[in-house]
Parts: sequence; structure tokens; C-alpha cells
Amino acid sequence: MTDELFKLAAIQAAAIPFDRDASTDKACRLIREAGGMGATIAGFGETWLPGYPFFCNAGTSPLTWRAMAEYLRNAVEIPSRTTDRLCEAAKDAGIDVVIGVAERDAETGGTVYCTLLFIGKEGRILGRHRKIKPTFNERSVWGEGDAVGLRVYERPYGRISGLNCWEHNTMLPGYALAAQGTQIHVAAWPGREPASPPPSPTPLWPRQLLLSRAFASQVGCYVIAVGGMRSHSDTPERYRELSTIEHTGDSCIIDPRGEIVAGPAVGETILIAEGSREVMLAAKTVSDIAGHYSRPDLLRLIVDRNPQHRIVGENWQPC
Repeated sequence: MTDELFKLAAIQAAAIPFDRDASTDKACRLIREAGGMGATIAGFGETWLPGYPFFCNAGTSPLTWRAMAEYLRNAVEIPSRTTDRLCEAAKDAGIDVVIGVAERDAETGGTVYCTLLFIGKEGRILGRHRKIKPTFNERSVWGEGDAVGLRVYERPYGRISGLNCWEHNTMLPGYALAAQGTQIHVAAWPGREPASPPPSPTPLWPRQLLLSRAFASQVGCYVIAVGGMRSHSDTPERYRELSTIEHTGDSCIIDPRGEIVAGPAVGETILIAEGSREVMLAAKTVSDIAGHYSRPDLLRLIVDRNPQHRIVGENWQPC
């Protein structure tokens, strides 16, 4: 691959719920596997490490509180030994990685954020993005994020970005990335929920498919729409009664015209598609929604990227 041609990878696999170390082992193995397949950049699903908080969809009970506590215990601090291992794997594989993690607040130790972690092939953290507004029942588990990481990262083959799930439905976060010229975007999802009763009338959970394709077309960028996987049988027996939904992945890769070029993926797999700088640039020339296809004299977006500290004082320093 060259900077003009590159390979995009969607890593669709199930995490090991409530087991940060085992999930990290699996993530590192998959990163190296994607590198062996020639990937330039690989994406994982929403809070892949250590898994999506399925229990938020169950009723409140002593068992739910127990699951929440264990989820917090297995969350990932940035930086930490866990992120060091992910960085080592990315460097060994020679690829950029965007992975969803349940990020524990290092200051309070009591809040978890739905975070996308960006890691460069050099083995260093490029940045992180915390989901700005958790969706519906997720608000009982995840805290609200900030705009510190609402940015693109310049890589040799293009500018990369990412958002979580329904952030693609809220429009403004996506526009903030479009205004920075994103060219390769990771849309991280928990995965499609199977239709009930089956079969599903569409090949993808509609929002996962439609919003990812719309983003690609509007922004003129490649989208790695990667969904997580989780089945009732993957759920630890102690929490099986809280498992009310499953996620089947259904990841796909979308070109800058909004067309699916790979997928939907079935089962645990690494989906690969080739990308081209020429295709990205051609799409931008038609419609650059933050450039020549905008009207800043009429409509503008304000983004506050300052950290949202709860305590502010002259001599106070966060942990």
C-alpha cells in the first residue's frame, strides 16, 4: 500500500464481557492479524473493550448494580498498562487503530465514558473522543463526554476521525469533523439488534446502515461502520438474566459516495476494503460541506474544546 492507496479494516468480534485483560489479549491478537492482512487502519465497535453495557436495558435490580460495579472495575484508564499494550500491538502490526473503550475517569474513579481511542502505527496515543451524549438507557452507565477529542488526526494517507453510534444522528459533531476535512471516519456501533421476529427486512440495523452511509455521502469520506458482537451465550452466567438483546455486528465499509464496498460482515471476521486518495478528493470537489458547499455568513458552529473540570482553583491540579 502507498499513501495514494490504503486498506481499511473493520474488526468484527465479540469481546469477553467484564474481563478487561482477556479482552485486551483478544484485541491485540486481532490488531496484529489485521496488520498481517495489509490493513492501514482498523476500527473496532463501540466500547469494545471490555464490552457494551447490555445490562443498561434491563430493569434496575441488585444484580444490575452488581453488573455496573464490575463494569466500572474493568473499565480502561488512559493512559494505563492496557493502553500501553494496545499501542504495542499497533506498532507491531504497523497500523493505525481506532477502538471503542469504556474509559474510567482517572480523577474520580467513579465515572465511565463511552470513548473512542485513536492509536497511531508508531505505537502512541493520538487522542480520544468521549461520546458527547449517551443514548437513552446508556445514560445510566456512561457519563457525558466533552469536545476535547472532537478533532481529526493527520495521517500519511489521510485525515482520520471517529464518532460513537447516535452521535451520527445528532448532526453537529459530524459537522465539526467535516469542517476539519476528515477523509477516513470510524463509525463505532454496538452492532445490529436482530429483528424480532426474524428474518430482518433489511440487511443492517437501519440506523447503523443509513446514518453511516449518509455520513459518508455528506462528508465525502470513507466510513468504517463497525459493529460489535454479543450473544446471550457470551454473557457470563451470573448476568445472563440481564441479557435482553443481542448484537450481530453487520459491519460494512462505505466509500465517499455512500456506497457499500465491503460487507455486511457475518460472524467474527476482519472486513477489508481498499481506499483511494483520488476517490476521496473527487468526492470533496463535488460537495465540501464545510468549504465551498457552506454558507458561514448564515450558519456557523461553535465548538468548546476546553476540558470540563469540576474543580477550578489556582493551586488545584487534576490527578
